Amino acid sequence: MSGTIRTMRCMALAAGFSMLAAAAVQAQTVAQPAPAPAITQLQELPSVADLADRLLPAVVEITIESSGEAAADAPNTQQDTPDATPDKPPGSDNPDDPANPFKDFFDEFLKRGQGGEQPKQKMTSMGSGFVVDSSGIIVTNNHVVEGAESIEVHFHDDTILKGELVGRDPKTDLAVIRVKTDKKLPTVGFGDSDKLRVGEWVMAIGNPFGLGGSVSLGIVSARNRDINAGPYDDFIQTDAAINKGNSGGPLFDLKGEVMGINTAIFSPSGGSVGIGFSVPSNTAKNVVSQLIQYGETRRGWLGVKIQAVTDEIAESLALPNTHGALVADVTPGGPAEKAGLQSGDIIIQFNGRPVVTMRDLPKIVAETPIGEKVPLTVLRKGKDVALTAEVGRLEDSEKTADASADKAKPEKPAPAVVTVLGMTVTSITDELRAKYGIDADLKGAVVTEVAHEGAAADKHLEPGDVITEAGEQEVQGAADISARVEDATKAGKNSILLLIAKGGKSGEMRFIALKLK
Repeated sequence: MSGTIRTMRCMALAAGFSMLAAAAVQAQTVAQPAPAPAITQLQELPSVADLADRLLPAVVEITIESSGEAAADAPNTQQDTPDATPDKPPGSDNPDDPANPFKDFFDEFLKRGQGGEQPKQKMTSMGSGFVVDSSGIIVTNNHVVEGAESIEVHFHDDTILKGELVGRDPKTDLAVIRVKTDKKLPTVGFGDSDKLRVGEWVMAIGNPFGLGGSVSLGIVSARNRDINAGPYDDFIQTDAAINKGNSGGPLFDLKGEVMGINTAIFSPSGGSVGIGFSVPSNTAKNVVSQLIQYGETRRGWLGVKIQAVTDEIAESLALPNTHGALVADVTPGGPAEKAGLQSGDIIIQFNGRPVVTMRDLPKIVAETPIGEKVPLTVLRKGKDVALTAEVGRLEDSEKTADASADKAKPEKPAPAVVTVLGMTVTSITDELRAKYGIDADLKGAVVTEVAHEGAAADKHLEPGDVITEAGEQEVQGAADISARVEDATKAGKNSILLLIAKGGKSGEMRFIALKLK
């Protein structure tokens, strides 16, 4: 028995040594440096050198000279606006800052040959552009050439040509200039910016700080950005380095198609912080085409003032969502009035295209050919209503803006005063109309006092505002407002919708939802 046990122990020990030996061999194997995984080539970014070589000749530097007065009118914001530099060397963005390492050089530069006086009679601004037609048609930003008394265009081969303005559009900050030349110029073309995806690589070429022919690479950070620059904001956001002087330059995809025009930056410091904005090519195409053909834009016009459908407005109207554009006012004699649109309608579709947000409608209407009859769908008192409108021209809209200004004054109801929802409202009298400068064609009740706290104060109502509708019904006097509030409260509503003429001006109509509780 004992011999058997010893034999088994020996076998066990032998097996144990075998396992240890195997483990040692395995440990030695593991300890050996593992070969680097063959993914280096997969992670390496493609070179854009060949692409840059191909595109650089079509990108130009633009230098304008303007009077000091014109340049002084340029807006000064955190966006890259006019790139104006009063005859100063590239790179000295804020010469008066003591921390600026170029301050001493800049001061000496200004004093040189000037007897210590700083020249301010002429302003030199720099920007970028790109050639879209070999005959000499160049696209840039409006703010690059605005107020220009002379324009010089510098090409990649050091050729300098005089430029002339063809047309500009402040609403989209685009402009077209022309140079005269006997040779065919290298060109680039617009791509389809709607196909651009967040995360795609893009390349900016331009003239930052006067350093022409600069190339930067980044990605699309976001799309459809609204930066309050104009009525048609729909910017591409990118982290490709864009600085002062890049304005008007192209933003390319890696196929070499122009996907955007670099227009603005967000920069507390004045330099690139990785947030730049470009006008999408699909916005620019139509504008550039019109500027080339007519020297001006010809946009479609509907003749409505609109606002967003907020959560409170949707709740007060029992809407399932906040989609659409709420009509706050209809221009007398305009296409919308002729089509039957009414204040309070919510436009949810125009010419077969959905209107998801308020911002969608101006862009869709502007792109619609003038004179075309188009279908539209509005939500009116909870029901879809189909209408047809003949699109007018935006640039002619002022002709009908004051069409109803000379209408006879309606008979006014007897004066009345009520206090409701944290405000005092009074039926309009001649005295109140004169006191607050209320337009002659407005009727309703004027806000004469607003409590420091309450529903009215929360929505920034002020004395002089005129309430023309309450609960989707016209207001003839102050008594109507208290009656509508009472009706809404009895109906179990949480808020009431008011149509307000801010400051008593018929051209400043907007809807406001006031909480009842």
